[in-house]
Amino acid sequence: MRHSIAGRGTSVTWSSVRAAVSLFATATVGAKVREVGITNTTSTALVVALVRFTNATGVGAGLTEADYDPANPAICTGFAGHTADGAIGQVIRQASIGAAIGAGVVWTFGDSGLLVPVGTANGIGVTVPTGSGQVLDYWIDWDE
Repeated sequence: MRHSIAGRGTSVTWSSVRAAVSLFATATVGAKVREVGITNTTSTALVVALVRFTNATGVGAGLTEADYDPANPAICTGFAGHTADGAIGQVIRQASIGAAIGAGVVWTFGDSGLLVPVGTANGIGVTVPTGSGQVLDYWIDWDE
């Protein structure tokens, strides 16, 4: 089934290792990420990256997952505003977002999706590799 998390990140403490938003597997269920979107809410340009985390350190507040089919609730967990640096295994995608409200990027992952393996240390997240974090809107869609 398909699920989603979405919101507005408002922290200015994001960095290349501290995520604005993340999605983590559980001990029994992994995810196939289908789409990640990030849009700017200010008139300051920024760089964003989609990274693979190898631990769930300082993941921040839990998000409420939206279920495309309410009869099948999400098992994987979304988090907002990491409070500590995470261990990054890979940078999967990176993009510059223009200095305009609404400028953004949408990454899609085709038929097989971007896999987040089973295990509580396995996750993906959106980071800000250069410059300080700023207010942005985000969404992540995935299948379980």
